[in-house]
Amino acid sequence: MAVKTDDAGLEEGWRDILSVHARTMCEIDRALHPHGLGASDFEVLDVLAVESPEEGDQCRVQNLAGRVHLSQSALSRLIGRLEKDGLVERSVCAEDRRGVWVTPTRRGRELHAEVLPLQRAVLARMLGS
Repeated sequence: MAVKTDDAGLEEGWRDILSVHARTMCEIDRALHPHGLGASDFEVLDVLAVESPEEGDQCRVQNLAGRVHLSQSALSRLIGRLEKDGLVERSVCAEDRRGVWVTPTRRGRELHAEVLPLQRAVLARMLGS
């Protein structure tokens, strides 16, 4: 059975997307490594910076899970590492004991601001036209 030309084109397009994503994530990892962060660490801090713009603002882990492309367990482990490094704090939601709040610490906000231009430069280089 021969593969349709349309299917081959879709498959090639999909593989191109995956390739660009993998190369971009590797470049972000390289750029942020000297600062003790990886691409996924940055993504969580970046979403927190948007979702919790003011010091003391909190974001539910459930909201983070919808914005970063990690499994629930991988996200929990990553948040645990960020907490251990003093970049975020976790607390249990008083209204719903199953819910968990995450807030960036002052150190987390400062590190995010410091590395944001590095991540954006990688994006511009890898994804710019």
